[in-house]
Amino acid sequence: MTDMRRIFLLLVATLCVAMVSYATPEKLNYVVTYKWGLIQKDAGDVEITRTPRAEGYELRLVARTKPWADRIYKVRDTLISVTSKEKYRPIHYTYIAHEKNKYRRDEVKFTYIGNTVKGDAEKYKEDKNGNIKHTATTLEATGPAYDMLSVYFFLRELDYANMKPGEIINASIFSGSKKENLEVKCVGKENIQLRDKSEHEAWHITFKFTQAEGKKSSDDINCWVSTAPSHIPLLIVGNLPIGQVRVHFAGQS
Repeated sequence: MTDMRRIFLLLVATLCVAMVSYATPEKLNYVVTYKWGLIQKDAGDVEITRTPRAEGYELRLVARTKPWADRIYKVRDTLISVTSKEKYRPIHYTYIAHEKNKYRRDEVKFTYIGNTVKGDAEKYKEDKNGNIKHTATTLEATGPAYDMLSVYFFLRELDYANMKPGEIINASIFSGSKKENLEVKCVGKENIQLRDKSEHEAWHITFKFTQAEGKKSSDDINCWVSTAPSHIPLLIVGNLPIGQVRVHFAGQS
């Protein structure tokens, strides 16, 4: 099943197609809702900012659960990705998490040699006794390779209108200790209703993460992206062991 942390991280998919102009800073706001049957309750907030830098861009995502959700699974996550201007290729990725009162930090430094991408990855994780354990490894992939934040700028350039239903795009994802495979599938065009009851035409796409041996890391995650030129993602849905998490676009500034 998809856990709360993965849903928060996959909210960054909203960043991939919502940002049409890269010349100025921008902030996007989203509301995360927990749904189980007739129960529907706002569970958290996410803020995404983009800041131009001399060598490219700095992307930042901050996610936090609301007080009632803190009692079930407290999340205070920050993702930072520094990318180049060309193809949004990541240079350095940082993931800082405070979940269930435990601390974790991932760092990945990317290098490129031809079509090969290497990631010097380090992980700092708090154990049950409060001690910080450090591990380091080198990850490698052929073809597109990204972190959990920059990958969606790669996806931003997809031409959904010319993708055939069922067409699949693949990329590698580096984290603090492992490489995962991301499979993005275009389902097709659909009409959806948002929680304000407004109707929208959208591209329905799905995300699937698998480990190196092909085992799924989570259930598929569904995303509906507006067919308007801005391509703003309107809704993301992922499953929990009980119920669903839904991510709703809540405006930008």
